Order: sequence, then C-alpha cells, then structure tokens
Amino acid sequence: MPEKIPIKQFEDNFLAPYAMKSYNSRGRLHKEKEHPYRSVYQRDRDRIIHSAAFRRLEYKTQVFVNHEGDYYRTRLTHTLEVSQIARTVAVALRLNVDLTEAIALAHDLGHTPFGHSGEEALNEIMSKAGGFNHNLHGLRVVDFLEDRYPEFPGLNLTWEVREGIVKHSSAFDKSAKLKELAPQEIPTLEAQIVDVADEIAYDNHDLDDGLASGLLNERGLEEVAIWADISRQVCDKYPKISAERKRYLIIRSIIDIQVTDLIQEIEKAIAEFGIKSCAQVKKMDKKIVAFGRQMCRLRAPLREFLTENLYNNYRVVRMSSKAKRFIQELFKVYVDSPRQLPPAVQERIAACGVKRVVCDYIAGMTDRHALDEYKKLFDPYEKV
Repeated sequence: MPEKIPIKQFEDNFLAPYAMKSYNSRGRLHKEKEHPYRSVYQRDRDRIIHSAAFRRLEYKTQVFVNHEGDYYRTRLTHTLEVSQIARTVAVALRLNVDLTEAIALAHDLGHTPFGHSGEEALNEIMSKAGGFNHNLHGLRVVDFLEDRYPEFPGLNLTWEVREGIVKHSSAFDKSAKLKELAPQEIPTLEAQIVDVADEIAYDNHDLDDGLASGLLNERGLEEVAIWADISRQVCDKYPKISAERKRYLIIRSIIDIQVTDLIQEIEKAIAEFGIKSCAQVKKMDKKIVAFGRQMCRLRAPLREFLTENLYNNYRVVRMSSKAKRFIQELFKVYVDSPRQLPPAVQERIAACGVKRVVCDYIAGMTDRHALDEYKKLFDPYEKV
C-alpha cells in the first residue's frame, strides 16, 4: 500500500513557490475542523458542486434563452468550460488547481436568469436599495443563501475562494469591493487565471452558438484575421473536411493558441517581476495574467465582430428586452404583495427587507422558473 503524502508536503513538493498553498489560507468565516485527506480548497470545490445554486446554472441563459434550443451553452456548460481552461493553465504553471477550480466553478453563482439582461434589470430596480452586482450576489449565495449545514449559514468557503468570487472581472464582469476581502490587494494568480479563462470561453462558445443559430456566418468571419488564418490552415490540411468539422477545428485551434499565449506570457511576467511568492503577487499594483500584445491585437476584431453581429443582433436584443420586462413585472408583483412568495422566503423579510429578499428570490431563479412564475401570475388560465 503506497505511503500517504500529507497535503502540506504534497503542495510544498509539487506547487510553484508563487502558488497559493492551502495551509496558508486565511480561513473560513465559521471555524470548523478540516478533513485529514482533502485540502480546504478541495472541500470548497466539492461544496460548490453540490450546491443548489450550481445545479440551477443548467437552466440559466448564457446568450440564448434556455428554451431556444438544447445545443446552446448555458451558465453551467460555460462554467465547466471556464474551469477546464483555467485548470489547464494552472497545471502548466504549477499553481493550486483545487483553488483555481473552486473559483472557476463559483464565479457565476450570482448570475440571474436571462443572462446579463436579468442583471441589468435587477440593478436598475434596486438602484436606490443597494443595487445588484452578480459578484456580490454570488458571495451572498455562498455566505448566506445556501442552506445545507446545521453549524453555519451558506457554504462557509475559504477567504481565497470568496475573494476570487468578489474580485472576478472580465470584459463582461466588473469586480466588486468589499472591505473584509482586502480590496486594495491584487487577487491570487489562481483567481486572475479564472478571469481570463472566462473571456476565452465566452468568445469561443459564443462563436460556436452564433454560427449554429444562424445569427453569424463564416463569410463574415473571413474578415477576422484570427479566424481566417486558422481557417486556411485547416482547409490546407483537410481539403475535404465537412463544414461542421471545420468549424469545430477552427474554434478548438483559436482556444488553443490563446491558452498557449496566456501561459507563455504569465511565465514571462513571473520571470520579469521576479515573483517568488503568493504574497508578492498580492502586493503588486496590477494583475500580471494577460495576453501578449500580438494576441490582444488578434482578439480585438473578434470581440468587435461578436458584439456587432451577435450581442447586438435584433433577435438577441429582443430576447434581452423581453427578459427585462419579465423581471421588472415579477419584482413589482412580489414587492406589492410579499405574501405571494414561498413561506421560507417570506421569513427573511424582517431581517433583510422586502426588496432585497425579492431580489434574492428572482436572482436565484432559472429561466424556466421565471417564465413559469410569470405565466402563473399573469395568465388567468394558468394554475397557480
């Protein structure tokens, strides 16, 4: 029988000096006995996977509303793609994979139904009551709203995972500031990697979904250099390839070159700044996880193409506008008559206020749940 290697010894032997070691964690909100065979970040990752909020991501919109079709990405499949990309980078750099995965799997737990349009609607409605930020709401989910353990509210995650949730930032997400999570500090390399992995996943699965939906076409993409160059390479190597396989290979290759560039650029930055510890990373004045200049130049036209032809497509704009109206009307009904809320939800009103409780309730809905509630409340022939 092989000899067991203690977690501390394993991390000291195999992780880079600038990786976040689990035994250096700043701990949990509520003290608890740790597991002899699993690190604190392994436990965090598993708690996130088993949470109700994580399961609900399956029926929350990425770009296309859930009922548009089975093929399109959801928040759950997006989250898994982010986790896979982030894990690849973390392994290559000998970072803490468990911490990286935990942050990746939790980074969208605070998202509303109907994607960013749902978040915008709740933020507008709550503008005079604290607003709505999905990173802060994600922290509220794991700290308070998840109800699974008798000893404490929420999931009682470690400080570092909670920091990664709050400070998550990308082209679509704004990081939040919270005094208890040291807003003056740069997040760990593990958290920084998740931010960029999120952007890589977004761009490439939105390309795939956009092409599958017919809202995008390959003729337009031939004007985008990163797509055109790889398309030529694929056609030269496989002249008789089917259109579907060609599309898959192009998108796979775009992901690969971005991930490769990212790893190489992080390695250069670590050497350039002489980074020797996680503490040194956190004291820097800027994040060091970023693409190289050439890759940034290649990615910019692709982002512009997606914005113009997919996110601003009239069908997507219609879906977003309709989703906002659903949320606005649901919110008004619940606030005007809170007794229509489930009893367990009503119990939180005294402590949190009716608007925040309604906001929590709607934010936790899946697309399907929100649509069902809308029908129950507004369709006179629908059973309540």
